[in-house]
Amino acid sequence: MVYDWYESQRAMLSPLAEFAEAASKFYTNPLWPLSQTPGAQRLSASYELMHRLLKSYEKPAFGITSLKVDGREIAIQEQVALDKPFCRLLRFKRFTDDPKMLERLKNAPTVLIVAPLSGHHATLLRDTVRTMLQDHKVFITDWVDARMVPTEQGGFSLDDYIAYVQEFIRHIGPDVHVMSVCQPTVPVLAAISLMASAGEATPRSMVMMGGPIDARKSPTAVNNLAMNKSYEWFETNVIYRVPVNYPGAGRRVYPGFLQHTGFVAMNPDRHFNSHYDFFLDLVRGDTDDAEAHRSFYDEYNAVLDLPAEYYLDTIRIVFQDFALVHGTWTVHGKPVRPQDIRNTALMTIEGELDDISGAGQTEAAHQLCTGVPEADSTHFTVPGAGHYGIFAGRRWRDITYPRVRDFIAAHREGAVQKAPRRRTA
Repeated sequence: MVYDWYESQRAMLSPLAEFAEAASKFYTNPLWPLSQTPGAQRLSASYELMHRLLKSYEKPAFGITSLKVDGREIAIQEQVALDKPFCRLLRFKRFTDDPKMLERLKNAPTVLIVAPLSGHHATLLRDTVRTMLQDHKVFITDWVDARMVPTEQGGFSLDDYIAYVQEFIRHIGPDVHVMSVCQPTVPVLAAISLMASAGEATPRSMVMMGGPIDARKSPTAVNNLAMNKSYEWFETNVIYRVPVNYPGAGRRVYPGFLQHTGFVAMNPDRHFNSHYDFFLDLVRGDTDDAEAHRSFYDEYNAVLDLPAEYYLDTIRIVFQDFALVHGTWTVHGKPVRPQDIRNTALMTIEGELDDISGAGQTEAAHQLCTGVPEADSTHFTVPGAGHYGIFAGRRWRDITYPRVRDFIAAHREGAVQKAPRRRTA
């Protein structure tokens, strides 16, 4: 009923949002005399703020069509490498007419970025992708909004997520370097662990950023909610069925609008101040800051529904049973053994001020991956960075990325690795 109520409210407010958008433009139209009267700019700003608070936000495009590398323009084409019911594997193909640059692009290491399936779309990592494209061939997981997947496609659990990651790694090949951001650090570690235990060739390296490998360490508000409420509470209070006006009608999901409410509730003062500053920027005519606000909230307010099976599995396995760190996690009957990983280098990254994944949660991967040689393991805490600053913004581009680039470069030499022996102990 909550989902149906939300959709009804959204439909009712849609005409008001459109009216506010038209009114905002009306009061700034230079051809209309009223636009030159005192207070017109303030009225326009008020209506635009109303429009943005009431409108629906659709999934943004990556919009990466070109890139400058060493001062030269490189064309970028977004391609679908694999199309699965719940995820598309995207590749950002780089093109150039310069023979020397082309050779450099061909010889660049390949990176699979596993984006989080935790509310926002993969486009939240646009800055991550754009930066990585300077020196790498880049693939990314583009998770599908569960309300758009017909029930005929079946459910999608955490086990299925892991199977998708393994399929993507096998498709790209063992020379790939896997970067996981936030939520996927846990299933990515499980996927590579299972591949190592089965004797498969594993990726050359894995870079894990701001994820809950061991959510017991420095628990945040997000961790506390997941740990202090029962599994049954989550199933009863946050799981709803998709309404009839979507392809996935009847599917059980954790709705995106509930997640968005939770995101905002974590820092309400920050969001209120941001919207007020946006209003003032519009009144003053500060177009650059106003556009930065629009760009951020176009992304931040665009959310997707999570499959109920996957979400509830994550709550239980990662935040309540701590099955990975306790060594009790099994996927399709097979134990998850990070200690079996030997031929994949490990880098963990945390933000000094991260309020989503606390200090030590991601670094805990090193205690689990005891088979990775010490020379192939490294950890970095990004000074002054919050959760998003780990993978986006100035700190990511200027501080974190050079370390990631150098780490990947240091573990790309040599022939394709042989599959390790299966451990019997």
